[in-house]
Amino acid sequence: MQCLQAFKYELMPNGAQACAMQRFAGSCRFIYNKALALQQDNYAQGNPFIGYVAMAKLLTAWRNSPETPWLKEAPCHALQQALKNLDHAYKNFFEKRAGFPVFKRKGRGERFRYPDPKQIKLDQANGRLFLPKLGWLRYRNSREVLGEVRNVTVSQKGGKWFTSIQTQREIESPLPTATTAIGIDVGIARFATLSDGSFVAALNSFRKHQQRLARYQRRMSRKLRFSNNWKKAKARVQKTHNRIANVRKDFLHKTSTTISQHHALVCIEDLQVKNMSRSARGTAEQPGRKVKQKSGLNRSILDQGWGEFRRQLAYKLAWRGGMLLAVPPHHTSQTCPCCGHVSQDNRRTQAQFLCVGCGYEQHADVVGAINILERGQRLLACGEPVLQAAR
Repeated sequence: MQCLQAFKYELMPNGAQACAMQRFAGSCRFIYNKALALQQDNYAQGNPFIGYVAMAKLLTAWRNSPETPWLKEAPCHALQQALKNLDHAYKNFFEKRAGFPVFKRKGRGERFRYPDPKQIKLDQANGRLFLPKLGWLRYRNSREVLGEVRNVTVSQKGGKWFTSIQTQREIESPLPTATTAIGIDVGIARFATLSDGSFVAALNSFRKHQQRLARYQRRMSRKLRFSNNWKKAKARVQKTHNRIANVRKDFLHKTSTTISQHHALVCIEDLQVKNMSRSARGTAEQPGRKVKQKSGLNRSILDQGWGEFRRQLAYKLAWRGGMLLAVPPHHTSQTCPCCGHVSQDNRRTQAQFLCVGCGYEQHADVVGAINILERGQRLLACGEPVLQAAR
């Protein structure tokens, strides 16, 4: 079995290396935006789509142009990867997997990639990494890199530089060490309720830092835009956002790892988080109702990280030989697991479930988790194609 895995570390560059990485990221952003503008002009004139090979030939002319001589300072392969990223963005748009590509802004998503493993050298014993036109860079060696290096991505976030080293290695097809199956019902009051009656309390990372973030944002709004004090205030806002994201990611990793270690089959709801967190504002002709309440609900939903939790469960269970099933979420909290009666009256409150047919009483989230598990096992026994939803 072939295993692709990425190992992310914080880089510790010197001043010259940090400036060079900033220039390289800017060059890749410039190439991406220039190619996107060319594609839009080309489409407006009625010409066919320009593929990656034809666009790469134009890259050579751009690097040799007297108007942009600074493009030669950036690694050629990194610039080519920027064109590949745009090509993938267009393919995702054509296949209706994503929206139309947009121009990249300075200071947001700064990154570039080295795709050729022959140009990369990794010295784990001394905690350093060699990259073309950057030389040897120190990094915080927090864990061992396993496998053969395939590519390296350098990115900036919150004023810090990081490297993501993707490796490839062959491993034996894993056999599940656990034999139990579990159903999970995710929510807001309880992050995850398991069918065995246990639950994981919600972390609410954004809510805990919301007041501090609002205070820093107010300070930033009072500063003159692009002044030194404005940049300092913006750095505090970015640091708080990074803190919120890191706390949430750490919580999700610990929770998904624990569940994947103790269960071989995990069934979850196939929730459409994007639709669930859609704004209720409406239009000027047809304004929405209870917009403020829906905004708070959307904020709470997005604060949980259900999509990332499902993604982590999928690959961690696959690594351990387990399986993740995503089942339809219809009426999971309104169906009695004892007699099978379905009714809205069964769920008396947000937390109380009392069947009007047989009198079965239980916590509503536990009932939902039990029904999710039963539905997943039934679909698995019937051989229906529900595995695709868990990718």
